[in-house]
Amino acid sequence: MKINIKRFDELTTAELYEILRCRAEVFVVEQKCQYQDIDNLDRLSTHVYIEKDGKILSYLRVIDPGVKFPETSIGRVLVMKEARGQGLARRMMAEAIRIAKEKAPAIEIEAQAYLKDFYKSLGFVETSGEFLDAGIPHIAMRLE
Repeated sequence: MKINIKRFDELTTAELYEILRCRAEVFVVEQKCQYQDIDNLDRLSTHVYIEKDGKILSYLRVIDPGVKFPETSIGRVLVMKEARGQGLARRMMAEAIRIAKEKAPAIEIEAQAYLKDFYKSLGFVETSGEFLDAGIPHIAMRLE
């Protein structure tokens, strides 16, 4: 499995297409979220994904500081259904935290509430109560 780290302008058309396809499969189809996925934040992000045999297994983006939040942010974290249970989310988040810390001292995220224990295990702390985003309960979290 290969981990890829690319800025938006470094992505090929095929890579961007596959990223957007995976995000739609997980968030729109599987989780039934209706939201604007193409939000102009991709252009100001570092894209991190693990692939095997040319197929994306997991993905996330690290959003530059001052774009979504004053600090760096991590979002669109996903693992494709067929690749779950292999520790890919933890591996991806370790890489994302490393990248984010190079840009700003803290990281802010809006995590799906059911994943808060996973993010706590990485050092994030809750900074809000639950709120709905695209119909799914989320919580704000921060890593210093």
